[in-house]
Amino acid sequence: MHLRVELGEVETRLALDACIAELKARDKVGSIAVADSHGELIGLLRMNGAGLATGTIATNKVFTSSRLCQPSGDLGKAAAEGGWDVHYHGDARYLGWEGGAPVFHDGVCVGSVAVSGLSGAEDYEIARIGVAAILASLD
Repeated sequence: MHLRVELGEVETRLALDACIAELKARDKVGSIAVADSHGELIGLLRMNGAGLATGTIATNKVFTSSRLCQPSGDLGKAAAEGGWDVHYHGDARYLGWEGGAPVFHDGVCVGSVAVSGLSGAEDYEIARIGVAAILASLD
C-alpha cells in the first residue's frame, strides 16, 4: 500500500489566496491553477481582467509541472536545447513555458501551482509564493 500526502481543497485555497494577494500587491492580474500529483486540476481562478487564454495556459503549466515533478519551464528549456518537440510526451497539455512550480513534501511531488498572465519569470515567482503557502501549512 502506498500512503502519501495529496493536495486538496484546503491547500488549494491557501495557494490561490497567496497568489492573488501577491498579484494584487503588484497591481496585476492573472490566472492561478493548482493540481494534484497527477496533474489533475483541483482549483483554477481567472482574476477579473485576466486574458481568456491565461486560464488554459495556467492549467497546462500546472499539469506539466505535476506530471514531470519539475518547473514547467524546464521542459521548454530541455526541448530547445535538445532540438525536440515539447509534445513528444503524446499529450497536448504539456507546456514548456515558465510559471508552473511543483510542491515537494518529504521528497515527493504532491502537486503543483501555476500562474499565467505575466512574464514567465513573474508567473513562476508568484507560483512559488503559492507553493510556500502550501508547505507552511504542511509543517
